Amino acid sequence: MELSTMDTVEMPIFGSTLKLMKFWSYLFVHNWRRYVAMAPYMIINCTQYVDIYLSTESLDFIIRNVYLAVLFTNTVVRGVLLCVQRSSYERFIEMLKSFYLELLASDDPTITLLVTETTRLSVLISRINLFMGCCTCIGFVTYPIFGSERVLPYGMYLPSIDEYKYASPFYEIFFVIQAIMAPMGCCMYIPYTNMVVTFTLFAILMCRVLQHKLKSLEKLKDHQVRGELIWCIKYQLKLTGLVDSMNALNTHLHLVEFLCFGAMLCVLLFSLIIAQTIAQTVIVIAYMVMIFANSVVLYYVANELYFQSFDIAIAAYESNWMDFDVDTQKTLKFLIMRSQKPLAILVGGTYPMNLKMLQSLLNAIYSFFTLLRRVYG
Repeated sequence: MELSTMDTVEMPIFGSTLKLMKFWSYLFVHNWRRYVAMAPYMIINCTQYVDIYLSTESLDFIIRNVYLAVLFTNTVVRGVLLCVQRSSYERFIEMLKSFYLELLASDDPTITLLVTETTRLSVLISRINLFMGCCTCIGFVTYPIFGSERVLPYGMYLPSIDEYKYASPFYEIFFVIQAIMAPMGCCMYIPYTNMVVTFTLFAILMCRVLQHKLKSLEKLKDHQVRGELIWCIKYQLKLTGLVDSMNALNTHLHLVEFLCFGAMLCVLLFSLIIAQTIAQTVIVIAYMVMIFANSVVLYYVANELYFQSFDIAIAAYESNWMDFDVDTQKTLKFLIMRSQKPLAILVGGTYPMNLKMLQSLLNAIYSFFTLLRRVYG
């Protein structure tokens, strides 16, 4: 396949993410599949909150239903956002595609190696997230089997229907329906995470390409340096525009997910304290690993982007700038000054997403867990 004719969905750096998005018609196509996937989830999510409000079940199942309700809400928000901003996401992906093709067409072996490494890492993260999502779906379905009461995988309020009545088939019917819907929700939740991670990994790749170009300035002849430096400044502007577009698309969702992540971990820690059997404890731990791993990957790559953008200035300074003419030195100083402001994935348009922010949240959650253990331990 020629580079110029590469299908957007087939970009190797995205792995299977865009294929799943296209299959469920969130991006690139518009058909009935998105409504089949989203409408039942929106209805069930509403019934979950009603069920929690009216619930008379044991505390451990109420807590677990709260976790699942928040998770479903997060999943629905992702799906709605993709539908509402579909054209914006598609334009952004097309812009990323043009930058990706530009790097693939490079005859610089170092750039080719950087693209290969980033593609391999993105695909690996995508596969790990999908695998963990599948394990979580299995946990949804199997958790009630190990309980002391007859319950569905996730709570639902069904007016005038007693789904737990032994003489009726309602329990079995709804159990099968929920078991089928679990992987459908996974196909909404996980691919979105993978897509955002890939966006950030590509921004990191552009930072590393820019660093390589700046470090290579000293190998060029004097009349070539200024032209290469102008290219680097233009490329830095492309990189800044890419990150700004990412923030415009995702910053408010990152705030919602930051709050949801904290809420879900608190709920899971409480569930861990009151779990009745070893099997339930194992499943709760699996939930925690899944939700924690998804969030840590996002924060780690965002943190890496933050510091890789700083390294652009260091690479420029290490380019043997003392040997350049005065005009070139001034131009290089301009690039270094621009690099002093780091590129950051923002949460709520204000706070940079990095490991320091994640650590603050985990400290607060641990304090909450310690309090719960003293009360219920």
